[in-house]
Amino acid sequence: MTNSPLTTGSIWRLHHGDQEIARLTVTGFDMPWTHAEVEVLPGFEEFRPLFSEQEQAVDEENWDRADTCYTQIRSELSLTFPDGGLVAEFMLHIHGDGTAGWRWHDEPFDAVNP
Repeated sequence: MTNSPLTTGSIWRLHHGDQEIARLTVTGFDMPWTHAEVEVLPGFEEFRPLFSEQEQAVDEENWDRADTCYTQIRSELSLTFPDGGLVAEFMLHIHGDGTAGWRWHDEPFDAVNP
């Protein structure tokens, strides 16, 4: 398997500090979104309510609440590429059905849009 982040079957990893808490196996793309199946690992359950709140906020089009969830996710979690490199910026949604969708960039969003 190739290490390209844009390959179906590639595995991205979600971390809380040094602990890997989820594996995201890519199932497809709808640019700029990447879609995956989620394998939760020990440590993930602490964050499940935050992802549920984010999903509900988006469904209700409560963008302020969704932004607050995004900020909390980004301050507490990190995402790595299949090759282990740190993703500089990402917007991750983990859904209650065990799937995920995210956008990412190799530079922080503030650096992209000063």
